[in-house]
Amino acid sequence: MKIFVLVKEVPDTYGDRKLNLETGLADRAAGDLVLDEITERALEVALSYADKNDGTEVVAVSMAPEGSTASLRRALAIGAGSAVHIADEQLAGADLGLTAEVLAAAIRRGAPDLVITGNLSTDGSGGVIPAMIAEHLGFAQVTALSAVEITADGVSGVRGADAGSQPVSAPLPAVISITEALPDARFPNFKGIMAAKKKPLEVLSLADLDVSADPSAAPRTIMTTVSEKPPRAAGVKITDEGDAADKLVDYLVQNRLV
Repeated sequence: MKIFVLVKEVPDTYGDRKLNLETGLADRAAGDLVLDEITERALEVALSYADKNDGTEVVAVSMAPEGSTASLRRALAIGAGSAVHIADEQLAGADLGLTAEVLAAAIRRGAPDLVITGNLSTDGSGGVIPAMIAEHLGFAQVTALSAVEITADGVSGVRGADAGSQPVSAPLPAVISITEALPDARFPNFKGIMAAKKKPLEVLSLADLDVSADPSAAPRTIMTTVSEKPPRAAGVKITDEGDAADKLVDYLVQNRLV
């Protein structure tokens, strides 16, 4: 079986995260960049299956700037057999639609049986990329899984629902997304880190994938304005002079809190 896992480089959630007010994009120089934890968990799902099934090929795929090689190498150190890095200056600021189109083109090129992703990234938090990729590929989709079972013919799992949980399944080929209920990724050891340096890492451009980023070719989402979050204002202080209850009720009514 061939499994593609989408991995994403994001600003470290433990550091400062800022938007560039000129471009509207995340300021990648403002802090450390790491593999998104949810995508590492997705990689763990694939590797756990590969551990028990000889002949399974796990490929890490990422659309990221040219300088993101270290993050892809980490995915290889964790255990992926190879990686695909989509890097093109025209993809800076790509919206969800273009991102899904590009990733689907790269995945289609590799003809996998299964695609595993996180349910949503910690930076954009769009949460729609797995479904959009499945639509582009014509694959079945099973999203937001809190438990996963992969077989040679299909995939099944459990999805959280308002009334409890919902068992779901689909035949292969399929796209699945997982939640943080799945186990943490294994930590890369020294042997894995050294082996990662020799594992195949293919770099692709838009020309290689025959995808156009030209906004005239298809509708694209654009950001019209961006501004800093306003400073936190002081709260309202009510001094009890016998009418504190009335003032509190008035405040709640004025702010439509009751």
